[in-house]
Amino acid sequence: MVSAVIFAGGVGARMKSVEIPKQFLEVDGKPIIIRTLENFQNHGEVDNIVISCLESWIDKLRGLVNKYNITKVRSIVPGGTNGHGSIHNGLVEVNREALPDDIVLICDGVRPLLSNDLISNCIKTAKAHETAVPVTPSIDSVLESQDGETCNHSLPRGEMFITQAPQGYTMRKIMWAHDEAARRGITNPISSSELLIELGEKVNIFIGDRDNIKVTTPEDLRFLRAYYYYGRYRHFAKEELEYGLQY
Repeated sequence: MVSAVIFAGGVGARMKSVEIPKQFLEVDGKPIIIRTLENFQNHGEVDNIVISCLESWIDKLRGLVNKYNITKVRSIVPGGTNGHGSIHNGLVEVNREALPDDIVLICDGVRPLLSNDLISNCIKTAKAHETAVPVTPSIDSVLESQDGETCNHSLPRGEMFITQAPQGYTMRKIMWAHDEAARRGITNPISSSELLIELGEKVNIFIGDRDNIKVTTPEDLRFLRAYYYYGRYRHFAKEELEYGLQY
């Protein structure tokens, strides 16, 4: 069985959206969270979806799931106090029916451009290695700074990678990591992969997709709106161009 845990418990502080959490913002007439969920709904290998949602928005999300016919959603559970807590709540729900070798895909709710191929590669890698983390090579130079003002150390760009989601794991591996985190008092790792690394584990990486953005800032939102605007009009523009060339 392949399950997806979508965590959408944040309020989107970096988006500066005061009234609406970023995952509920609409782009081209549809909420970002729904666009993210549709990627898993439409993938043939994903069996069910569990969502960890900001508790005060659960009823709103249930209505959207019904409206857009996201039939693979098995349950919606309250999010935690941070991303790790929201993921944990979702994993506990999945673990009620999952077997140790089953695969879980962990993804934030603001990745609307996630591709079918990336999900497939994540499942394949997780089945082979128990861990699967999509990454893209860093195209920028990376500097390390302790105070945010000065730097005397650069990192080798060829060895730097940017992590993406979904990240795939066997239930055995990720539940062990969460149990071990609780035992050691680790409460706020940045991501599941970094939790495993902090616990002394290696994670398997595979090349992701640069289009697979996480909508975090107003700049990301502008890019996403431009992406869908272009998508709606590029066919029309192509026909207009061909018409002009013919006449």
